[in-house]
Amino acid sequence: MQKKFLYSLLVGVLFTVGCSSSDEDDHTISTPPPPPPVPAETTFSNPLMTSGADPWVVKSGNFYYYTHTLGNRVGIYKTQHMSQLSKAPLTTAWLPPTSGAYSKNIWAPELHQINGKWYVYFAADDGNDANHRMYVIENASPDPTAGSWTFKGKIAPTTDRWAIDGTILEHGGQMYFVWSGWEGTNNPGVQQIYIAKMTNPWTLEGDRVMISRPTQNWEMNGLVNEGPEVLKNAAGKVFLIYSASGCWTDDYALGRLTLRDNGNPMNPDDWIKAPTPVLKTNANNNAFGPGHNGFFKSPDGTEDWIIYHANSFSGEGCGAARSPRMQKFTWNTDGTPNFGEPVKTNTRITRPSGEVQ
Repeated sequence: MQKKFLYSLLVGVLFTVGCSSSDEDDHTISTPPPPPPVPAETTFSNPLMTSGADPWVVKSGNFYYYTHTLGNRVGIYKTQHMSQLSKAPLTTAWLPPTSGAYSKNIWAPELHQINGKWYVYFAADDGNDANHRMYVIENASPDPTAGSWTFKGKIAPTTDRWAIDGTILEHGGQMYFVWSGWEGTNNPGVQQIYIAKMTNPWTLEGDRVMISRPTQNWEMNGLVNEGPEVLKNAAGKVFLIYSASGCWTDDYALGRLTLRDNGNPMNPDDWIKAPTPVLKTNANNNAFGPGHNGFFKSPDGTEDWIIYHANSFSGEGCGAARSPRMQKFTWNTDGTPNFGEPVKTNTRITRPSGEVQ
């Protein structure tokens, strides 16, 4: 009887201990709390990509659409974060024909949204640089990386000469086409900036007018004015930021034309040229020949940014070593843009306002 009691008591103790242990085990194997979120990277550095000449970007909705010279096609990158451009997918928007007037050397495509449609303006030739002209394609899709592109034709004034680097200026209810070209039929290495009125996004009205040619010492290494890009300040003042001297030199730099208040874009006398470059080579910052730029706003619209290409070493010229870089810029008290110096490569830069949520 005593043995039975001791046996029952022992079983009860073991049962109690077992239940207690089981409860502890249940608590131990419960799902652990998630790890704390990794903070978003708040900085980036230049260059944005290892290669990419003639960068251009436009914002539509919550996305940025970026292009640069690929040479054999028109491609578009789509991203919400310009500082993370290297992670953006690339869509081939348009392939040229295998032969013909616009089959080769596709340079400096620019993407513009006009009257609800997308247009890409690009230079191309038949394999002979002397035959470079400007062309345009059209897409009615809200997203330029979707839908289909239609070839609309050549953009040419009455005086049809060598032409590259076309862009759009909208001013005073009128649309203008601005580009770099030759004065004659065979002027390699000598380029001016021209303007013409447009009747629609693919047609010029009448002839061209030259509004800028190399006149300053810093423009003379190659006698080139090219890559005109429109910039307007908050008051609506119009600037053309262009590239001067040859891209094959370290003297390649950005210059500025300013349209007089109430000036006529078709009147060369109404464009005032700044006497010095507004962005130039800085060897200490690994920026040689900065040029061919574009502009965009930060995601929240509070900051102005410039994007441009440059080489990291002297003497690299017009090749694939040119890489896209971007940096924030400010405005001087007189309303002109202040781009400062090219930011040194691999220097940490705060990402555009609104990128990091």
